Amino acid sequence: MPIDLSILPASLAEPCRSVECAVADFSSVARGKVVARADFEALGGCRLPSVVFGVTLTGGEPPEVFGPLLPTDYRDVLLRPDLATAVPVPGRPDRLSVICEPAGALPRADGPALDAAALSPRAALRRVLDRLAEAGLSARVAPELEFFLLERAADGSLRPAGVPGGSGSREGALEIASLERAAHFSAYFDALFEACALQRVPVTGFAHESAAGQYEVNFAPGEPLAMADAVWRFKRLARQTAVQQGFLASFIAKPFPGQPGTGLHWHASLQHLGGVPHGGNAFCSDGGLDTPCLAHFIGGLQAHAAEALALLAPWAHSFERLCRADASPVDARWGEDDRSVAFRLPPASPANRRVEHRLPGGDASPYLTLAVLLGTGLLGLEQSLPRRDDGPALPRSLPAALELLQGSSALRRLLGDPLVELFVALKRHELAERAALADPLRDWDLRHLVEQA
Repeated sequence: MPIDLSILPASLAEPCRSVECAVADFSSVARGKVVARADFEALGGCRLPSVVFGVTLTGGEPPEVFGPLLPTDYRDVLLRPDLATAVPVPGRPDRLSVICEPAGALPRADGPALDAAALSPRAALRRVLDRLAEAGLSARVAPELEFFLLERAADGSLRPAGVPGGSGSREGALEIASLERAAHFSAYFDALFEACALQRVPVTGFAHESAAGQYEVNFAPGEPLAMADAVWRFKRLARQTAVQQGFLASFIAKPFPGQPGTGLHWHASLQHLGGVPHGGNAFCSDGGLDTPCLAHFIGGLQAHAAEALALLAPWAHSFERLCRADASPVDARWGEDDRSVAFRLPPASPANRRVEHRLPGGDASPYLTLAVLLGTGLLGLEQSLPRRDDGPALPRSLPAALELLQGSSALRRLLGDPLVELFVALKRHELAERAALADPLRDWDLRHLVEQA
């Protein structure tokens, strides 16, 4: 269906000469293409070969994908734009960037054609939000995202980035919460936050975190789909801005052994939709007491944490992060203001009572991590699941986590069979490729994940 970009605000539509159609797969790297405005409007988006959605991070093509899920002739899909996401491209006032989702029927070797949207992490999150609305609820979320500023040494190893300008100064030891070290990178963060403002990414601040070269960025709370879009766009802007200044921004799980890794912590609360007499925050009563809704929500998170973990820690290397109880969760416990547990209840007013989900890594898809959080929490409400004081055990490796995900009827109901089957097939193919190398950490993790996780 044709699109007329003149329906956008004049500040966006009038300068526009080309459009960047950006789509999310299971990595955090934007896929898509740049097309002329006239072609974008005429087609109602742009077309992209379907093979893009079935290849691994390194371009591998699992046989479990091509034929069973995707056509072997690599035929095109339509990238259907969400015009509410249209923003300028930094440094290119004549170009808009629009987040898209794949659409169209894809023939399969056995069975009926597949809707391409079934393979989209963003579309999966939208479906979870629809289920939430059907239950009379909406969500408000805010992410905290960690990442590293790095550079490669001559031998290919990683080290904290040196201060721009040629002084050579870099961290030799942990400088947690150091304003001095953060100030050395003020030019980077100024440029990054300016790009974020241009693309409506609501960052509110940053600080040096608890590992060498590590920083955390905070976001204002907002509607879930918009906040997942914001995290996805932020990761791209962070990498691009760093390269322009001579170093790397990375969301790899754990670049330095023995130090904390990269988290993506989601704060989430539920609200009753209009028309409900008691209204407001569903986790807290008018008198300031926790409601059964909060306990059941946490019960759902706990009950499905093990089978969802592969989506929250999507690489073999991701599990290096989940091995220090003082720095990240190692089981599915909950607690009041306890940063060692998976599901923390931060100090907050009754109106802001919320859950912080601390299991996701910064290397995971923001769309899938948020779909898991809200979707499994909703299952807890629907089934009145109890909140457990002990922490259910979590798988200790990606192969074990993938086995649980593949067998999870709950995650399949939330995300759809095609998406789960595609995710598992891609990850197993990557695991086999990684296992064939003499040094998987150096030759796979550090080679591919530093710039693409």
